[in-house]
Amino acid sequence: MSAKERRPEDDGRDFADAKWSVPGYLLGGVAVYGGIGWLLDRWLDTSVFFPIGAVLGLLLAGYLAYRKFSQ
Repeated sequence: MSAKERRPEDDGRDFADAKWSVPGYLLGGVAVYGGIGWLLDRWLDTSVFFPIGAVLGLLLAGYLAYRKFSQ
């Protein structure tokens, strides 16, 4: 929504959305990619993919949150 389309009653809602959405993005990224890594570890009988998946999920979710809320 551009600044011209923004209404006075909408002020502050973007911050409230970001306040709850960013932790959701981060936890969801770690859960999904960490879960994929855990499944790969179980399937391949290794122990390396879970930490890689968790860190990759955190980084990708942080990037998505930054892209969405930095406008």
